[in-house]
Parts: sequence; C-alpha cells; structure tokens
Amino acid sequence: MSKLASTVTPILPALEVDSAADLTWSDSADLLVVGWGGAGASAAIEARSHGASTLVIDRFSGGGATALSGGVVYAGGGTDQQNQAGCSDSPAAMFDYLKHEVDGVVSDATLKSFCDQSVANLHWLEAQGVSFSASLAKQKTSYPPDGVFLYYSGNEVVPAFAGVHAPAPRGHRAVSKGQSGAALFAGLQAATLKAGARIMAQACVRRLVRQRSVDDQPGRILGVEVWQLPAGDPRTARHVELDGLIAGWRLYHPGKAAAARSEQAVIEQQIATPSFVRANRAVILSTGGYIYNPELINTHAPQYRKGWPIGGAGCDGSGLRLGQSVGAAARKLGNISGWRFITPPYSWPKGLVVNRSGERFCNEQVYGAKLGHHMVEQQGGKAWLLIDSKLRWQAIKECLFGRLWAFQSLPALALMFMGAKKASTVAALALRIGADPEKLTHSVEAANAAARGETEDPMGKSADMRQQLVKAPFYAIDISIGEKLFPLATLTLGGLTVNEIDGHVTDLQGRDIPGLFSAGRSAIGLPSSSYISGLSLADCVFSGRRAGRAAVNE
Repeated sequence: MSKLASTVTPILPALEVDSAADLTWSDSADLLVVGWGGAGASAAIEARSHGASTLVIDRFSGGGATALSGGVVYAGGGTDQQNQAGCSDSPAAMFDYLKHEVDGVVSDATLKSFCDQSVANLHWLEAQGVSFSASLAKQKTSYPPDGVFLYYSGNEVVPAFAGVHAPAPRGHRAVSKGQSGAALFAGLQAATLKAGARIMAQACVRRLVRQRSVDDQPGRILGVEVWQLPAGDPRTARHVELDGLIAGWRLYHPGKAAAARSEQAVIEQQIATPSFVRANRAVILSTGGYIYNPELINTHAPQYRKGWPIGGAGCDGSGLRLGQSVGAAARKLGNISGWRFITPPYSWPKGLVVNRSGERFCNEQVYGAKLGHHMVEQQGGKAWLLIDSKLRWQAIKECLFGRLWAFQSLPALALMFMGAKKASTVAALALRIGADPEKLTHSVEAANAAARGETEDPMGKSADMRQQLVKAPFYAIDISIGEKLFPLATLTLGGLTVNEIDGHVTDLQGRDIPGLFSAGRSAIGLPSSSYISGLSLADCVFSGRRAGRAAVNE
C-alpha cells in the first residue's frame, strides 16, 4: 500500500512588513474569518449584523466538524423546549452544574455570561433557520433516537454532579432526519450567505501578515496569505467532490476517507496558488481543533494515538499554529476527549467497569468522555465491562428493538457475540482477562451488596442503575482504547489563549495581539477542560458571536 500524503496544512512563519502598503493585496475586507464551521459562521453573521464587510475563507466547502457532528447544542436556563417538556431550569442551575465540567478553564464571569446568554443564543440559532424540538428522551443515552431532540447530554443525573437544583436536560439536538450536524450547519451556511458575507472556498490560509512590532509591543495583524485552487480546473471540482465522499465514508469506511483526504492534499500541492488578502480590521481564526495533526498528538498526547479521530479534515491545528506563528500562547494542548460511551445499550451501565487488575475505577453511569478520560489517563487505556447473562440478554433486546442508531447497536452486538470473554464464575473470568481473581470477585460482591440496598455503591452509582451480577455465565467486554470492534472516538480540547471579554488572541505575556481573534475549538473555551455533548457547538456560537462583535470595532 502506497504511503498517503500528509493532509496537514503547511503553516509558514509570519510575514512581517512595515505597513500594509508594502504588499500587493488581491482582495480585502474589514474582517477575514478563517474557517467556515459553526464558530466561523457565527462570527461572520454577527460581524455582518454590525455592518462590517466580511470574507470567510475555508480550505474545503465549509461545514467543518460542525456539519459532521451530532448537531447538539448545550443550552439551558429555561429554553422554550425545556419549558414545553415540563423541565424546570435556570441560569443559576446551569451555572452550578457546569462549574463541575468547566473546572476553572474559563473564569466564573465568562461561565455566568455563557449561561445567562444561553436562551438568547438558542433563539439566535432559530432565527438563522435551525429548528429545535421539545421531544424528550426517556432514558440516558449517548445520542437520542430518531425523532427525539431533547436529552440529558452530560452528567446531570449522576449523583456526584447533583447540586441543590434538580437536573435538567440541556442537550438540544437540531431537528432533522438522521443525525443533525448537517442540518444545523445548513442553517448557518444559508444565514452566512444571506447576511452578505463573501466566501472564498477551496482556499487555505498558510501565513499571517503582520506589522513589525515597535517598542516590543505585538505587531498588528494586517492580513493573510491564501493558497486557493483555481476555478474551472477539473482537479478543483474533484477536490469539492471529495468533500462529500469523505463525509459519507468517515464512519464506516475510514480507510477510504483517509485516502480521499490524502488525494485532496495532493491536489492542493499541485495547483493551489498564493495571494495576499487584506484584513482592514481583524482576522478571526476558527479552523477547529488539531486531532488530525499526528505531530501535535505525538508531542502532547501520545496516549491517544490508538484512538479514532473525529472531526473535519481541516482539524489539523492550522488556526493554532497560525496564532503561534505570531507569538500567541496556547493551553491544554494535551487535553483530549476520548469517548467511551457504554450507553446505549441502556443496560450496560448496570454492569461494572474494571481495570486490568479487576478493580472498579469509575461510576459506570457517567458521561462517556468522563469514563474515557479515567480509562486513558488513569488506567493506561485498558478496561473491561463486566455483565452477566441476564444483563447480556437485556442489552441484546435493546440493540434489536430499542430504536438505536446503527453506530450504537452494531458495535455492541458484535462485542457481545464475538468479542466477549466468557466464564462460568467471576474468578474464572478474571483468569481469562488477566485480572486478579480476588480483586475482581471483591468488586462484584461489593457492587452486588449495593444493588441489594445493603450498602452504598463504592463508585456512587445511583440506585436505579444498580443490578446484581449473579446469573452465569459472566462476560467481560474489552472497552480499551485499541479495541477495533469498539473504537474510542477522540477530539482535541486545547487551543489558543484568548481575552475572555472579547476573544482577542493573547501572547505569552497575556497581551492582546492587535487584529487577531479566535473562536471555537481553535481557542480555549467552555469545553477545554472536559467535554459533554453539545458544549462545543454552544461555545462555537457563544465565542463566535463574541469575536464577531468585538472584531468590528478593532
């Protein structure tokens, strides 16, 4: 098999000039938005609403990770959908819960602002043509069934995360047939164009242009160097065609998707030509994360190399590296979200998750990214899910008749029928998985005692999620990071540091870099400590609109 071409955007050192007059610019706009996903679209729409001419530049056809996502927006504080579903919520309750998840990665003032603006930002999305619904999921799930659009998308119902407020469902999935990311971005895409922003597609920003610094102050960003594919060339048309093929192949034919991304990179290398585009006021970086940058992952988070990267092909850290090329600071670059969802099937969290020695290390009902974090960061990426015969048949019935998505049911069935270790006793099962029989037996006995109501669960599992494991045979399912039948989805959470008041990118001394802003997963934001479903897209809207408003006045 021939080696695939690197798909990582080559980022050049910043070009420093004395003034904008030193270069010949092919185009200009008040604001240049680099990356047309959820954050870039939000920034562009907001900027246009304040009268700034806006040019959006995207390496592909737009959409990024947003279009490929589940289309879930984390919103609360009393949304219309929550009220219609009879679910009480308030900005204060939302703030109290998110304090657990955000863990100080942004200030309390920023978190409060996010919560206070949540209802308004959801209304703003609806005004852009994105629809939401009050149909409420009946059970905790990684992603709600078709036709269901409101659910508990984080750890709200986990006892350890419960505060004085009753838990509220805050996962608002955009209404669509099938998964919702494409529908959510379609609304933002149409709104971007309707607002009057211009689009430069199949165009990649490889370098920032900045004014030379004076008296050790950061130089102003003046524009960008863009490498664009020529219109009318059949290879450009092929590049566009590959966008759609990659979106269709990425879940079930990852090898084909990787080859298609490589083909796109080759086309870019062959025919892209450079030009300089002037930013009269500012540049906003919103190119997504860096999960498709092997060098960055090897440097900052090698323990996740066996994971399954998810996101758009443009999530190669180009925004991060552009910012760093002008002295920007970055944080949390080793922070990766690894998704080990074990619900659905809904019965699986009633089983026990143990490490290689046979000891429990996490409450099985937590959100999948929380379980994945504990497994990779604390247990070397190795874990087993234990169930008994009764739980196994419950889970099989849920997979077959529980209206699950194929990406939820098929791996679970494959693991239960083909990938599980089986034994007639817990001690014998321990030997089959290389665990300590005494420790595994103790783990099961302690959990069974809690399920009988004799003690509290050692990991804090709520009473409704406890079930004795007593019916032989017993099964151990490998849920480790390298399990081929059950890939561990991964995405990056770190990014450029920003001034939380306006989204300005900041340098190593904490100073604003004039003319440079960032939003979405290119920057530190609400999800940069720990991820829950919908928080990234909600932050894209929050931080994108923030940057769009502020950059107009730069």
